[in-house]
Amino acid sequence: MKTKIRILITGASGLLGLNLALEAAKSYTVIGQTHRRRLQTDAFPVLQADLTQADAAERLLDQAEPDWVINCAALANVDECEASPHRASQLNSELPGKLAAYVARGGARLLHVSTDAVFDGRRGNYSEADEPNPLSVYGRSKLDGEVAVAQANPDALIARVNMYGWSLSGKRSLAEFFFYNLQSGNPVRGFTDVHFCPLLVNDLAGIFFKVFEARLRGLYHVVSPDCVNKFDFGVAIARRFGFDESLITPTTVSAAGLKAARAPKLTLRADKLIQAMGEAPPGLSTGLQRFYELYQQGYPQKLREMLP
Repeated sequence: MKTKIRILITGASGLLGLNLALEAAKSYTVIGQTHRRRLQTDAFPVLQADLTQADAAERLLDQAEPDWVINCAALANVDECEASPHRASQLNSELPGKLAAYVARGGARLLHVSTDAVFDGRRGNYSEADEPNPLSVYGRSKLDGEVAVAQANPDALIARVNMYGWSLSGKRSLAEFFFYNLQSGNPVRGFTDVHFCPLLVNDLAGIFFKVFEARLRGLYHVVSPDCVNKFDFGVAIARRFGFDESLITPTTVSAAGLKAARAPKLTLRADKLIQAMGEAPPGLSTGLQRFYELYQQGYPQKLREMLP
C-alpha cells in the first residue's frame, strides 16, 4: 500500500522543475526526470531520459508509477526557439500530447505547464476565455502543446504561468539577472513596455499541490495578482536587497535588438483560480520577501551544490 502520493516531475533540472521537486519532496514521494543534466541530491531520485525518443515517455511512466505527473519539460529559451523551431515543436508541442495520452491510459493525473506567451499582449488582462495569438515560435509551440494535451487528456490540468526564482545556473530567471548584476555593481536595463505578473516559483509549487488535491481540471492562469513592468520589477529587487537602483536604466523592447518578438502586456487574470481555491496567489511583495529569505538561508548555494 502506498504511504505517499508519488509525483513524477519532468524537466527536473529547470527553474520550475527543480524547485517544484524540492518543495514536493517535503510532503510527497518525488521522482525527477532530466535529459542530459545529472543532479546530485538525496531529496529525490532522478531518472535520465530523452523524452523525444520513441516510447521514452511511456517507459518513464512505467518505471516511475506516478499518481501525479507535472510536465515541466520544455524548450523555454525564447530566442533559442526562434533558431530551432523543430526542436521547439518536439519539446513544447509533440511531447506534451504524447505524455498526456500515456498518463490518461495509465490512470495518473497530469498537470501540464504552459505560458502567458500564448497571448500577443496588445491589451492585457487576459482570462482563460480569451483567444490566444502568440507572437513567437515559443508561444506558438506552447499553445500547440496546450491543444494537444486537452485533446489527449480532457481531465488534465493546464497552467499558464510566469515565474521567477533561484536556479541551478543562476541564469534562468529575470530576478537572478537583476540580482547578480546589481550585486556586482553592473549597470543593467529594464523594459518599461513589457508587463507581466511574476510568481515566485516556490509559491507556484505550493499552488500546484493544492489544485491537485482539489481535483481541478482544465485551463487555469496561475500568476501573481500584482502585475508590473520589468523595469519596476528590477527596482523592487534592488530595494529589497539594498542594491543601487540607479544602476537600472529604463529601456524599450524595440531598442534591445531581440530575435523573437515580445508581447507588451502579458497581464493575466487569475479569477478562475481564485474562485476555485478560495484564495489569491501571493502578491509581488510577499514573493520577493520569500525570495530574499531563501537567499539569506543559502538556498542558491544549495542548488549549485546539486551539480556533480
